[in-house]
Amino acid sequence: MNIKKHIPNVITLLNLFAGLCALIHAFNGNYREAFSLVCLGIFFDFWDGFFARIWKVQSPIGLQLDSLADMVTSGVVPGLVMYKMLGDIQENQSQYNLTEDTYYMGVVPYLGFLITLASCYRLAKFNVDTRQTDSFIGLPTPANALLIMSIPMIQFQYTDVDFVIDTLSNPYVLVGITVLSSYLLNAEIPLFSLKVKSFSWEKYKMQVVFLILSVVLIALFEFIAIPIIILLYVLLSVVNNTFLKKV
Repeated sequence: MNIKKHIPNVITLLNLFAGLCALIHAFNGNYREAFSLVCLGIFFDFWDGFFARIWKVQSPIGLQLDSLADMVTSGVVPGLVMYKMLGDIQENQSQYNLTEDTYYMGVVPYLGFLITLASCYRLAKFNVDTRQTDSFIGLPTPANALLIMSIPMIQFQYTDVDFVIDTLSNPYVLVGITVLSSYLLNAEIPLFSLKVKSFSWEKYKMQVVFLILSVVLIALFEFIAIPIIILLYVLLSVVNNTFLKKV
């Protein structure tokens, strides 16, 4: 019995388990715990593919398991968190309370699940898109999940900064973020992959520089660094693609 071939799938299932636990905390409004568990799931998501490539035990079932686990951890959880945040705004801010005249606004929280739908479509495309073997087309679901999950964490970090709280407690802003993230997930934008397949500075120098910059930004700015890092990721990819075309 080849134990090695089962280890990546076990790690993938740990990703799924972390996502399920994150769902429970998200339902209860425990955003810190949900954020931590999503980060743990993304950590497992990196290593399952890494070990599968290193040990050459990649398999069709592993590919499907990976997408199914990502669908929960990086698709359902961020959609639920956005739903909860929009619902909290309607309950806690009088100007957005539902009345007999504004009953139709009750659908607004459900717009958060556009993130889940877009994530599902993105993962399905990834499994059949032969262009995405060494890079990504559109924002990867784990990166998008971190972007969405960082919103309540930024609110906790800047409770004394009115501008930040007012901005991130505005339903129009959150719906705008939802639409933007759903678009980025499926946009035809080539983005470099952070999944290392070999130890080569020449081949992965951009990834290494990006990771170092990300660590520095997180150390300096904590949670607000996450949307900055996502923006940097997209911009670096666009600049790199432009440079390669010229070359």
